[in-house]
Formats: sequence, structure tokens, C-alpha cells
Amino acid sequence: MVRYIFLLFVLVPFSVNAATKTEMYAYVSVAGDNKISVFEVDPNDGHLTHRTDVTTDGAPGSLAVDPKNRFLFAAIRSTGAISSFKIDAATGNLAHLSTSVVEADPAYVRTDATGKYLLSAYYRAGKVAVHAIDSSGKVSVEAIQWTETDEKAHAVVIDRSNRFVYVPHTGPNAIFQFRFEASDGSLSPNSPAITKTPKNTGPRHGWLHPNGRFAYFDNEQGSSVTAFHFNADSGKIEACQTISTLPADFEENNSCADLEMTSSGKFLYASNRGHDSIACFAVNEKTGELSLIEQVATEKTPRSFNIDPSGRFLYAAGQSSGKLVAYEINAKSGKLIRFETYSVGSQPWWVLVVEAPE
Repeated sequence: MVRYIFLLFVLVPFSVNAATKTEMYAYVSVAGDNKISVFEVDPNDGHLTHRTDVTTDGAPGSLAVDPKNRFLFAAIRSTGAISSFKIDAATGNLAHLSTSVVEADPAYVRTDATGKYLLSAYYRAGKVAVHAIDSSGKVSVEAIQWTETDEKAHAVVIDRSNRFVYVPHTGPNAIFQFRFEASDGSLSPNSPAITKTPKNTGPRHGWLHPNGRFAYFDNEQGSSVTAFHFNADSGKIEACQTISTLPADFEENNSCADLEMTSSGKFLYASNRGHDSIACFAVNEKTGELSLIEQVATEKTPRSFNIDPSGRFLYAAGQSSGKLVAYEINAKSGKLIRFETYSVGSQPWWVLVVEAPE
């Protein structure tokens, strides 16, 4: 007798998008409420869902993460401290690890490419510092190095090779330049040690093009962006263009704040406080020069904005309105399409969108 065995296969729907979905989280420093708000980001449409608020011991400002997105670092400007947190990969929530009191109020923090060092700039004190980060994400109480520069040090920019550091200063119209040694976290003056910019420009934030050939700094007082040729061997920068962030007919007070570029290197954005807009530029990848696309309205006083890791969405915080605006970036034109506005609290100072830790 021949026996037949019948196998029943049940087909279960499988979504490639769901299986390969990368979780993203947005962190917003809400200075007036002494908190960091945590949002989940939908990677498909960019919409935000509020998850929780993490209380800080003072007004949080600049935020940064290590290269693997395991730890988040916050400048606590009102108390002169730097706090570190562990990022929960499943929820994006933050668990406090350490708070190190520093000599002054840190205006800007970021890690080096190894994730072993945290570099910080000090606006009122006119200094730059390097702190060690241990394997658990805690920031050392004592700095490895303090370096006096000049008044109103505003940001820290590190090149892709992790060898050169740039610190723009809005007071003396200068960009300080350093060599960075990743073996011990030390800074030493590069040659030249300072690049001067024209009077009443005030370089504030900076960005290096992913092709390693150009650098960009926005000018706080000048309401403009300056493009530089960047020498990847020597670290030297040389200005090649300065372009206004404002419409030709705008005559009221304005100051630039933040500056960012898409990961593709095709588009660059700068925020205007006064005109209350994001200036959008196309980047000539052969010459490095910029051409204005448009200015897009934001909430009042866009102190900070951030482009998500995919380069599809931009989120801008309105310091004076307490709201966060979400835009989609048109991949072909670079134009911004506003699709949502979120109330986040009193004085949002910083926005940072990151992928979930590995």
C-alpha cells in the first residue's frame, strides 16, 4: 500500500520594510523647562511621537552622541556642566550616567571619531576643552586639556580623518585651527593657528563637505555663509565665497545660528534669527560654491535644526515659540516642505536625530 503525506504550507505576510526598518529617535533640549524631550521618529514619513521627558540639572543646550549612538552628551549651560546618558536602543529613553562640573558654560559639545574624547567650546570663557569618555559612557571630571582661545568660542568641527579641529568664534571674527591627536586627546595649534574673517562676520557653526574638499561656516553677524577650500593633508582652509542668507530686500535685524549639510553633500542649510527662516543652498560639488535655492519660514528664532541620518527630513526648533517644525527635503531640488509642527516647551535650544544604537 502506498501512503501519501500531504504538507500544508501557511504563507505568512512578510514586509521587507518592517524587517529592515531602522529605529530613529529625536532629542530636543528644552532649556526653559530643564529637560530633554525624547521622540520616536517614523523613518517612512518623518513624523514624531513623543515618548518621554528627561529632567536635567539646569538648562540643556548642545547635544552630541558617540559614533555608535550608545551614549548622549548634553551641555548644561546654566550650571556649567556636561552630562552623559545611555541610550536605550528599544525605546530611545535616556539613563543618566554622569555629570561633570566644568570651568564655564559649554556652548557646544561633540565627540571625536573614536568616541573616546568629548571636545567642548566655551562661549563666555573663550576656551576649548577635551574630556575623556570611559567605556561606560561617563565623562571624566578633570579635563585632559584646557586651551584658551578668544571670546565667544561657539562650536567644534572635526574633519573626517580625526586629525584637524576648527573652533569658530563670533567675537574676534576668527576660526581657530588645531591638530588633534587621537592617541591621547591632545590639541595643538595648526599652521596657521587662526583664520581671520572680515569685520562683523562672526563665524558661528561649521560643516565639512563629505568629499573632503570644502568647508563651510555660517556668519552670525554677517547673516551669510562662507565657503572654504579645504586641504585634507594640511588642514588649511581658504575662503572662496561668501553668500547672504537673507532676501535682498530684508532690512531688519538678523543673526545666523545653525548650519548643516545633507549627507549627500548636495544641499546646505543655515538658520536666520530675525528673518526667522532656513536659507537653502545648492552646492557645486566641483567648486564648492553655493547658490541660493530659497528661504523657508520657520517658527520664531530658529536657534537649532538638524537633518536626520537619511537626509530626508529636517527639524527646526523655534526658541521663542516653543515649537518644533518638521520638513521633508526634496531630494532633487533641496527645497523644504513643511508637514508638521510640534509644541515642545519653553525655549527649545537644540535638536538631534540619531539612529538606534547598534
